Amino acid sequence: MHLMSALCLAIPGLCLPVLAGETPWQNVAPDVSIRLISAGPVTDGKALVALEIDMPESTKTYWRVPGETGLPLDLDFSASTGIAHYAPLWPYPLREEKGGLTDYVYYGHTVLPIELTMSGPQGVVDLTATLGICSEICVPAQLQLSLPLADAEPDAANGLRIRQALAEVPIAWTDKAAPVGGVEMLPEGPAIAIRLENDGIDPQSLIAATATGEPLFGAPQKSPHGDLVVLPILGKSDNIALDGVDVDVTFMTDMGAYVVSRTIGAGDDADEPGPEE
Repeated sequence: MHLMSALCLAIPGLCLPVLAGETPWQNVAPDVSIRLISAGPVTDGKALVALEIDMPESTKTYWRVPGETGLPLDLDFSASTGIAHYAPLWPYPLREEKGGLTDYVYYGHTVLPIELTMSGPQGVVDLTATLGICSEICVPAQLQLSLPLADAEPDAANGLRIRQALAEVPIAWTDKAAPVGGVEMLPEGPAIAIRLENDGIDPQSLIAATATGEPLFGAPQKSPHGDLVVLPILGKSDNIALDGVDVDVTFMTDMGAYVVSRTIGAGDDADEPGPEE
């Protein structure tokens, strides 16, 4: 074995140059480091990268809808080359309720995949990212990461990390039988009701979120009607303004996490949509 290779294995921090599928770790908070990893070369105009966040089990960051106290993730790819579009792929989060406030979070080591649509066979990611990191205090961590996407071979180790994270990302429901029916506003209070159509859904796993994350929906509550689950609307909101708004409904089953899109209807007048295509 070459001397430098031996030193790299013995002292990983000694070898700082960018490797084929990853950037060096950047320390952004006490005991918290972040890097960008890549699954490998561009395939069919797509590439997969991910933010890998190494943090203690007691430290957290936030889902795409951070909640009442959380800080949102902001990604800026504008300085990149060869990238036409990017789409974060969010693993199913933990709903956290503390002090009467609700957040959607990830604790401990976290990998957040990002699918890139490329404008050519290769490119360079030049990313500025800002995200919330919280332990005893919360800080907005900002970092800049640069990684070429022209590797000759796939990166097996980082590809595995990204695939493991993708396994936790909710996927579209494709069964002909709809998992949930209508999503309705409740006239008696600031809440929506989701009608369950599948016994395999864990009612407590339901998460409702609009494209903007507003308004914020809270934890599922039992309804006098067995097939309905009620989600309160947190903060000030005019229920009427939700009529016709699209909402993603995410839920867990024994087969993993799924998501369907529904349109919020006005109480009993709401149409019950069929299964998502």
